[in-house]
This record gives sequence, structure tokens and C-alpha cells, in this order.
Amino acid sequence: MSGYVRRPEWLKLSPLDPRILGPMRKLTHDLELHTVCESAHCPNRPDCFSRGTAAFMILGDTCTRHCTFCGVRKGCPRDPDPQEPQHIVDAISTLKLNYVVVTSVTRDDLPDGGAAQFTRTVRAIHDYNREIAVEVLVPDFVGSRSALETVLSAQPSVLNHNLETVPRLYPEVRPQAEYRRSLEVLSRGRLFSANLVTKSGIMLGLGESQREVIELMTDLRESGCDVLTIGQYLPPSRKHSELVRYVYPEEFAEYQNIGKDMGFVSVFSGPLVRSSFHAAESYLRTTRKMPRSSGR
Repeated sequence: MSGYVRRPEWLKLSPLDPRILGPMRKLTHDLELHTVCESAHCPNRPDCFSRGTAAFMILGDTCTRHCTFCGVRKGCPRDPDPQEPQHIVDAISTLKLNYVVVTSVTRDDLPDGGAAQFTRTVRAIHDYNREIAVEVLVPDFVGSRSALETVLSAQPSVLNHNLETVPRLYPEVRPQAEYRRSLEVLSRGRLFSANLVTKSGIMLGLGESQREVIELMTDLRESGCDVLTIGQYLPPSRKHSELVRYVYPEEFAEYQNIGKDMGFVSVFSGPLVRSSFHAAESYLRTTRKMPRSSGR
């Protein structure tokens, strides 16, 4: 960042309480698990951890890409842990979860991008309790149709893939990603199953214009995206992409109304909204509004 920008009142957060963070950190440490909540420095950790929930991050904690907005560690990852799916089931059992978010670092070093580990994890959760709804927040698998279908064959309830920002900013913010390729992840998910909820998220405050955001929202609807989350970009450090501005709550409310008029089943838009924040509530609200098919 080029300079410090004081946070507005609507983004002032309470200090992280070790009495809330401690038990979740101990659980994930003991089970050798990672959460995107901790790895990406999510501001909603106290809220989620106090409710006994988290977004589990499989395939380690080191990403092969170098997105400049993200706080997750970059570098050369270790081999996937074959015990990881069972460890996640153990965490689910301890936390008594009925809705689980499974995401990952991007693993371009693996032939399938980590798709098989996603599949093993979802199936392990379903073997433990078929009533648990699983949301997978996946990378783009470098455009591999077979990798995506491998994940979807495990029958997750929600396919989430974030666009993150408008296409003009991709060379700076997501240099190893492609905007159209990310849209194809969602459109292929929609074609795979009529009962699958498709979801995406973006950040505001990186220098995008309103016109660009609306064009992105239009592209998402044309790709069959059901749920959209919109939140404020908060740089993890001064080495990450520069924060151009804080977006007013009224602007977030305007995008929420625009999205509803476009036909999104659900739109969650606000300064502290994140892709996995209150994901279970989001899923329930969305499925109540969606027509269901008798088959996959």
C-alpha cells in the first residue's frame, strides 16, 4: 500500500478474543487442519469461531499462485495429506456441524489441481452423515472440465467459485487467473446439476467502477450464478494490493438491490460480507427460493 487509510466507523472491529480463537485454533492444530479464516486473516473470525464454525482449507496452507489481494501463504506446497478428509470429519463431529464449507489453496502443481482431494473430503463427510450440506469453494483447476466434474461427482450442495474483482484488474490482482475461465467454472456447474446451488463473490475498493461491477454481475447471471456475495477489500498487509477506497454501506445496499433485480436468487452485500460468512444461513435462504429438480 502507498499509505495508511483510517478505517471508517462501519468497519471498526472488536479485538480478537483469545478465549474465542483459542479453542478453534487448538482443534485445527491437533487435527493438522487449516482454515481460510485464519490463513486469509478474515475479519469475521470472532463471529464464526464463537458459533463453532469455520471454512476448512484442504491441500495444505501454501498456494502456488500469487494473487496480490490474498493473505494466504505462497510458495511450494507439500504433498496432499491422505488423512486430511478424516481429520475434517473429526472436526465436524467435535463441532457438531450440519453445514460445512470446504475450500483449498490453488494447487497448480498437481495434475488434477487437487480435485481428487476435494472429492475424498466431500465423500468422507457424506459417509459420516449424508444430511450434512457441503459447500465447495474451488479454484479454477486451470480450466480442466474433468477436474471440476470429479469434484461435482461427490454431490456437494453448493459450488462456489469467486471472481474476486472486475476483469480489468485481473493482471494486477489475479495475474495467474482468467476472468472467462472463472465464469466457465460456474456455467459448467450449472449444467452439471439443476439442484446444485452456484455461488460467487467479489471485493470492492480495488479501483473498480460501478459500471464494471454491474457488467460483472451481468456476466455472472448469464453464467447461471445463483448467489452473489459482495464485500469490502481489506489489504492483509502493506505488501498487498493497494486499497483505493472504502465503499459506503449505501453503495453495498444499492448493489444488493441491483442484483435482486437482475434475478440472483440471493445477494449478500455489505462491508464485512465474505464468501463463506454465514454460509449455512445463505444456503437455507437460497434453497427456499429455488425450484428443485427430481434428478441430478
